Amino acid sequence: MKYSFMTFSCPELSLDEILAYAKKTGYDGIEIRTASKHKHGVETDIDNAARKEVKEKAEKAGIAISCIASSCRFADPATRDENVKIALEHIKLAGDIGCKRIRVFGGTLPEGMEREDAINGVTGALKKLTDAAQKAGVIVCFETHDSWCDPAHVVAVLEKVNHPFIAANWDIMHPVRTAGKTMEEAFKVLKAWIKHTHIHDGLGHKDGGGMKPIGQGIVDHKKALELLRSIRFDGFLSGEWINWEPYEIHLPRELATLKKIEKEISK
Repeated sequence: MKYSFMTFSCPELSLDEILAYAKKTGYDGIEIRTASKHKHGVETDIDNAARKEVKEKAEKAGIAISCIASSCRFADPATRDENVKIALEHIKLAGDIGCKRIRVFGGTLPEGMEREDAINGVTGALKKLTDAAQKAGVIVCFETHDSWCDPAHVVAVLEKVNHPFIAANWDIMHPVRTAGKTMEEAFKVLKAWIKHTHIHDGLGHKDGGGMKPIGQGIVDHKKALELLRSIRFDGFLSGEWINWEPYEIHLPRELATLKKIEKEISK
């Protein structure tokens, strides 16, 4: 398995500091969160020289940029075209810095919108990204999140788009906590489409929904890793820990837990 973490763990660190810490603690990659006032400085408005520098720094450190996590969302017709434009900018950025994936959301359905209309709208938006994604060699990963926590809704879109550069980001928490699916149920629906994952543990909504160390919440990471291993998943398990403990506490601890689980299931 390959492990990365999103820059929400350490928004106060520069890119150099993030790469150095990932190397020090044994992570294989980092996931860049854009438009969130993180100090890494990797944003869609940086120039070509800065993009080249980002790519070179990551390569020199031996740390992959596993994904660029955008805020793009496509369900709302009022903002859809603007979000397509922003997604295209993220695809270009990813290609320029040697990153193979970007993350997008479906977005919250506007009041009164029927699910089928939302599926068709998001499908249309993602189809507008296919040419650029293929040209850049960047996979657009649609996350199980917000109004799209049910994997069946995500796959309904992916089947309609039907393109090798449009895939799924399996956030393993949301289908369980929000859509009421078991890990196996979610995986069975998504498995043909998974190109990136988000991992984290937490309490159920009825218990406040707070984040917890892996193994202390409702998310069965051992089962998730077993399922991913069954399809020889070669992407990243990327930790998404937002506004939580200091990074020096949770990043090494969570990686150690994940590697312990991986060792157990490999016996």
